[in-house]
Amino acid sequence: MAAAVHRLPGPDLLAHRDGVRAVFAAAFAAPPWHTVPADADAYVDRLAGDLARPGFTAAVALDGTRVLGFATAWTSATPLPAERAYPRVTATLGAERTTAWLCGAREVDELAVAPDAHGRGLGRTLLEAVTHDAPDGRCWLLTSRRADATVRFYRRLGWRQAARPAPDRHETVAFLGPDHPALPALCPS
Repeated sequence: MAAAVHRLPGPDLLAHRDGVRAVFAAAFAAPPWHTVPADADAYVDRLAGDLARPGFTAAVALDGTRVLGFATAWTSATPLPAERAYPRVTATLGAERTTAWLCGAREVDELAVAPDAHGRGLGRTLLEAVTHDAPDGRCWLLTSRRADATVRFYRRLGWRQAARPAPDRHETVAFLGPDHPALPALCPS
């Protein structure tokens, strides 16, 4: 059976929580993430709360009933919260660019594909499922500069790094989607 990607309302994603947990654990076990099973449990617990975020959307890749991958996204708050990696992003981009480029845009929170399902186009399809209708093409995401394959994947799809990472151990980088209106400022002709 061929895998199929479905865009789901948030509560429907929770029907696949065990598969999402398994994919999260497998996809983020390797460097630079080094997640442990408890991290996957914490993600699924957090996911239940994320459903209430404005603009929450999700997609899941299924092979029959087996979850092969998933993606989640929502509308970024204005201003960005003072938690997780958001302060590092704001420090890197500056408050003005953060507000103009990221606030109110579609933020991809997670994109994960089971390692044994790589190379089937699922990552691209999942990403497109949660970003194709981003207002004015304004979508963005965070990743680690040290996630070489992940960074190459986003660049291949036309995503562009918004700025160099902040000088800290996290090396978090923000990428803007291929239709983001700020791209000309990043890549002038």
